Amino acid sequence: MNRVVSGFGMTSQRTRARMIERLREQGIVDEDVLAAIAAVPRHVFVEEALASRAYEDTALPLGFSQTISQPYVVAKMIEALCAGGRPLGKTLEIGAGCGYQAAVLAQLTEQVYAVERIAPLLAKAKLNLRAIKQLKVRLKHADGRLGLPEAAPFDTIIVAAAALRVPPALLQQLAAGGRMILPLGAATQQLALIEKRGEDCVETRLDAVRFVPLLTGVE
Repeated sequence: MNRVVSGFGMTSQRTRARMIERLREQGIVDEDVLAAIAAVPRHVFVEEALASRAYEDTALPLGFSQTISQPYVVAKMIEALCAGGRPLGKTLEIGAGCGYQAAVLAQLTEQVYAVERIAPLLAKAKLNLRAIKQLKVRLKHADGRLGLPEAAPFDTIIVAAAALRVPPALLQQLAAGGRMILPLGAATQQLALIEKRGEDCVETRLDAVRFVPLLTGVE
């Protein structure tokens, strides 16, 4: 994979800095989250034909009917998980896609596990992460609705696809005191932050979003 990590023109460091300023203007205030996003060259993770649009605040197609999430949504989800100065700890990402969000998470915690159900997309994620020398992320080809029981429990779970309801397996794999964020809904979706407090779970609804659906099985 011959991709320039540093970038130039529309993928330059200056373009990346403008994206961070836009995120601040949109209300992202966690400087650690902003620094993590600034550290990851998003143009490496998108299709080469779309590299000039990598730092726009928009979702972009990856193929296989999947998208790379818009930077604001990535920032919002991670900021919600880190609210109150809480560390991410051991983190599970459902829907690794091209590996971009996993790369951002790996700037903030030492333990990142990421599951992807589409094998060719997982192969792309591996290449992308290798291109930026990010070796901390553990990737697995698996059905995201089932989580990753062999590595559970997780302090943090982040789901990059929309479910109609919280998958029971993910709730079971969330550690006591842990947090999960995922989009819930079909035509209308909303981010839901789930906090596990003892035997109870507290749900907080956040922004309206639009994600691809969380599907079962592997391809």
